[in-house]
Amino acid sequence: MAGITNREPDFEQFLKILWRKGMPNHLPFYEHVSHPGFIAKRMGVPFDKMGGGDPLYWPTYVNFWLGMGYDCIPMEIPLNCPVAEGHHGTTEGSEALAVISNREDFDKYPWPDVATPIDFGHFETVSRLLPDGCKIVGGVCAGPYEWVSRMMGTIGLSYAMADDPELVALMFAKIGSLHHSAVRQLASMDFIGALRQGDDLGFKTSTFLAPDKLREWVFPIYKKMVSEAHEVGKPFILHSCGNLADVYEDLIEGCKIDAKHSFEDVIMPVAEFKKQYGARVTPIGGLDVDMICRGTPDELRRYTRKAIEECFSDGYWALGTGNSLTDYMPVENYLTVLEVGMEVAG
Repeated sequence: MAGITNREPDFEQFLKILWRKGMPNHLPFYEHVSHPGFIAKRMGVPFDKMGGGDPLYWPTYVNFWLGMGYDCIPMEIPLNCPVAEGHHGTTEGSEALAVISNREDFDKYPWPDVATPIDFGHFETVSRLLPDGCKIVGGVCAGPYEWVSRMMGTIGLSYAMADDPELVALMFAKIGSLHHSAVRQLASMDFIGALRQGDDLGFKTSTFLAPDKLREWVFPIYKKMVSEAHEVGKPFILHSCGNLADVYEDLIEGCKIDAKHSFEDVIMPVAEFKKQYGARVTPIGGLDVDMICRGTPDELRRYTRKAIEECFSDGYWALGTGNSLTDYMPVENYLTVLEVGMEVAG
């Protein structure tokens, strides 16, 4: 499918919105992830059937983002932690698929060496495909909470919190050490322009864990990861779905994140988040996925222009969806959104 949103990448413009230093020359675009099916439809190749070892996989992935006018390549690789068959990279699944339910499981689990928590080779492969002006926004696929709840199961984690909280603490400490090591090493790579972490902490009305438990187990890990990024002068983006109203102050003032991604109108529209917190942290994306999927071209143009007016007047926002590019999203609808972004703000 032909596109009309090509422009020369300039990662410095994306940095301006993250560091909140000056009006960028154009409105940057950003998504946390894209479903392989969306990439396949956009690129006209069976990307959803390719594996990471396919020689066309990473060139296709890079060209997908560059061909839509992105200044960066969003990218994440999972921990080298085997999970039970059936998870397939998701945080949901049968409780029977959990791999750790007691201390014996924890002790016997084949934990990766802290020095090699992820396969860094994929980032190096992509770095060789980057044109001038483009950088990777990189991180670990799934965050500390998601990994612990995946490996123990949601119900298993809940029981352990009551029956063996020390095991839960051990799990977060172990997973946290792997995330910390991964971010520290990624931050040292010149082709990584910013760090990112996805970790869905909540649902429509609240966080999955009580705020005090997040402060005890999860946020100290975030603080270390953000610190590693800042230590080498790079910003940190957090993607997290759910109602986080009770912990935004922790994330902004305690963890020191630079940008927040994932917004849902039913919880808090991105424009409202901008009003409440935009003086201290940069909101990214926020356009309603359902609107992009169902809207007519005229509706999408009006909707996107309104979002740009509400969120980009000070220059600290990136255009994108509230969550991700889904398999069922019409490619032409998303391109319409990006076209408006280029027309209205460079």
